[in-house]
Amino acid sequence: MMIDPHQFCEALGRFATGVTIVTALDGAGRPVGLTANSFNSVSLDPPMVLWSLATRSRNLGAFCDASHYAINILAADQRHLSDRFARPVEDRFADVEWEEGIGGVPLISGTTAVFECENDTRVPAGDHVVFLGKVVSFAHDEKEPLIFHAGRYTIPRAGLSG
Repeated sequence: MMIDPHQFCEALGRFATGVTIVTALDGAGRPVGLTANSFNSVSLDPPMVLWSLATRSRNLGAFCDASHYAINILAADQRHLSDRFARPVEDRFADVEWEEGIGGVPLISGTTAVFECENDTRVPAGDHVVFLGKVVSFAHDEKEPLIFHAGRYTIPRAGLSG
């Protein structure tokens, strides 16, 4: 059976996700970061999460070599950061408030949650690399998350119940 890549992508887009910015330091100690929505929990014991990055990404080497990274879960009012870190920008961190986490990893201010991870395992998977991180610290807030669905940002509808 042949799978149409465009149709496959549309079907995947039906799954609503949160939006993250994954951050690390490159080999020269400079902050690097990118927008990702391929985040998921893996294990409670030990605490582990995963995310993936395209093999064609210019940041792949920095994330593969980093000892630690942070997964910053964006709040609903941080769409501008998602857009900024998704595009090629000279300095994605210019005018962005952040503090240093474990190993100097950038932790973006104002997020709804952040997971600081040891860069535990990397698994090649098709045109991506899957990163498994051992969570060594985390924090969260009661802010509404930024949601992405069907190729665009969406706002959760109040009053819906399961």
